Amino acid sequence: MDPKYAYIGVFDSGLGGISVLSHLVKTLPHEDFYYFGDTKHNPYGSRTQAEIFELAEGIVRTMIEDQAKAIVIACNTATSAAADRLRELFPTTPILGIEPALKPACIDPACKNVLVMATPKTLSLKKFQTLAESLSSSYHTHVIPLACDELASCIEREDVDSAQLKQLVHELLQPYAHKVDAVVLGCTHYPFVKHDILRELGPIPCFDGAEGLSVHVQDVLTQQDLLNPQAHAGTVTFSSSDTSAHTLDKYQRFFERACAEV
Repeated sequence: MDPKYAYIGVFDSGLGGISVLSHLVKTLPHEDFYYFGDTKHNPYGSRTQAEIFELAEGIVRTMIEDQAKAIVIACNTATSAAADRLRELFPTTPILGIEPALKPACIDPACKNVLVMATPKTLSLKKFQTLAESLSSSYHTHVIPLACDELASCIEREDVDSAQLKQLVHELLQPYAHKVDAVVLGCTHYPFVKHDILRELGPIPCFDGAEGLSVHVQDVLTQQDLLNPQAHAGTVTFSSSDTSAHTLDKYQRFFERACAEV
C-alpha cells in the first residue's frame, strides 16, 4: 500500500482524545483516522511512568504493525511520560504528542496568573516543571498547577451534563473563581467540560493544545509527503480496550459533540 493512503492512529487513555480527534478531522478532512481509547486502563494520570510507557508502547506497536503512517498521542500524560522513548523505539514513524498549551497562555501580557488543570502525573513530571519554571521566569507569569485527580475518570464515567460532574468541577475550581487570568486545559478530557470550567472561573481565555497539534500534524505529513491525496472525506474508526457494548456508542456521541464545537 502507498503510505499516503494509510491511516493516522490516534490514542488516549479513554475518550478524552476525541477532543483532539475533532480538530484533526477539521484540519485534515481527507485523512483516514483510527482512534483507540484505552478505557480499560483509564485513568493514566494515577499510574506510574513505567506503567504508562508499557501501555502506550503496546498501542503504538500494534498501530505500526498495522501500517499506520503516523501516530498522535492525544493524551497529555502519555505524551509527557512516554513520547520521547517511543520516538526512539520507532524512529521511522512520525509520533506526535499533545502537551499543555502553557506557552501561548504565558506569552499573553494580559495573563499574569495562569491556572493549569492537569492530572497529578503530568504535573509531577520534570518535563512540565521545567517548562513552567522557564516560562514563569521569561514572561513574569505566575503558573498555578492544579492536580485534578478524579476529573478525567469522572468525565469517562458520567454524562458530561451530570450533576455529579458539575459538582466536582465546582469543588476543584471554587478557590480560584475570578482570581486567575487564564486557564490551561492540560488533559484532553477537560474540553468536554470547558463551559462548566469557565462558569466557575469567569470569562477568561481558555487554552488547550489540540488546534496547534493538528496544524503540526499537517505540517509533518506535508514535509514527509504523506498527505492523503483522495478527494473525498476520510473515515473515522473507533476502537477501545473496553469491550462493553456501550463504549463505542459513547465515543461516537462525544465525537459528534466535539465536532459541533470546533
